[in-house]
Amino acid sequence: MSEFQVVIPARMGSARLPGKPLLEIGGVPMVVRVARQAALSGASSVIVATDDRRIFRAVAQAGQRAAMTAANHPSGSDRVQEVVDSQGWGDRTIVLNVQGDEPLIPLQAVRQLAAALAAEPKVDAATLCVPIENSEELADPSIVKLVRDRRGRALYFSRSPIPAPPDGEFRPSAGPWRRHIGIYGYRAAALRRFVACKPSPLERAERLEQLRLLENGMAILALDACCPVPGGVDTAEDLERVRAAVGTGIKPLPGEAPGISR
Repeated sequence: MSEFQVVIPARMGSARLPGKPLLEIGGVPMVVRVARQAALSGASSVIVATDDRRIFRAVAQAGQRAAMTAANHPSGSDRVQEVVDSQGWGDRTIVLNVQGDEPLIPLQAVRQLAAALAAEPKVDAATLCVPIENSEELADPSIVKLVRDRRGRALYFSRSPIPAPPDGEFRPSAGPWRRHIGIYGYRAAALRRFVACKPSPLERAERLEQLRLLENGMAILALDACCPVPGGVDTAEDLERVRAAVGTGIKPLPGEAPGISR
């Protein structure tokens, strides 16, 4: 397996779910759970990048690495880039940006993304997607949709239903509807180019930073995830869904007390 690094951007300023990184799931702060999960993936290092001392302390107290970053970053990727520079990682280093609100991200998916980026030297970034299962997901603006070309490279990301069902009726077997998963892989050089670009018009309109790459001609490989990937946590309803999933008896992480599941 190719060597890769994981950086987890985390901030307290979520409008829809205030204090999200420290909300507990199975007795463990969400961002700590994400860091522990990422550490099992085989990454050379896992660092939580934050501008909040409360998050820093929670991560450090749990035995994971954290780094304080500037408070004025416009996106999570800018926060990741600060860590890349502070660590002195070279241009060819593979860096995975694992979102701090994906506490159930499977280890296989993390490894898949790192391996795919290593195998595709001509793409600038890579990400994952899974099929959309119902019309509610397709219509939900908190679920990001994407469309791809024949080579599997992203053409566009949107909070709106794309492509629009031609007759207004969603049928999962009849079209290429995909839900975007909140994980990205970059080579360090491509990440530096990305954050050097100004926020783009489409990025501002959709509130999706990955559109900045597309508007600046950068290629994003969008792979079908190799395994089912539960949705992340954007709302209070999402949080309860994940807490319920954790309560079903999924095996605990190493070092967790019996009965605390991931």
